[in-house]
Amino acid sequence: MTFELSLLATPKSVPELRDQLRRHGHDVRLCVSELLTNVIDHLGEGTPVTVRVTGTSYGRTRIEVTDPDPRALPVLLPATTTEESGRGLALLDALAERWGVERGADRKTVWCEVQEARTPRNTPQCARGPGRAESSSHRVTKTPRSPSP
Repeated sequence: MTFELSLLATPKSVPELRDQLRRHGHDVRLCVSELLTNVIDHLGEGTPVTVRVTGTSYGRTRIEVTDPDPRALPVLLPATTTEESGRGLALLDALAERWGVERGADRKTVWCEVQEARTPRNTPQCARGPGRAESSSHRVTKTPRSPSP
């Protein structure tokens, strides 16, 4: 099943979108919120976006947010404990199996893939180690850590 919605990125649209995706797990809703908030913070309130949430053939949920600025690329930066913002992409990186950017001439799509939780009791996805960026396509592939003894 595919969910697709075109909207203006505003602070009010974030919780409304999360509510529309309530049939999806927490990680999906959180990643959608972070991607939409990044558009608001870096391109401005009222930027037109298209949000897509689809299932993949390999059991993940793919989240895409397309905006009209192919130049403003997301950059994963470390946030210190005293900073009040700047953790959205780090959170996305922790939750997603992989993420990246697809650039077009007049737009870009920031996407991520998460493993949907089977039940609400599942362990959060953020227990994995850091990802490895592929510079040519801005895709990040996660490398799972070995379980702790």
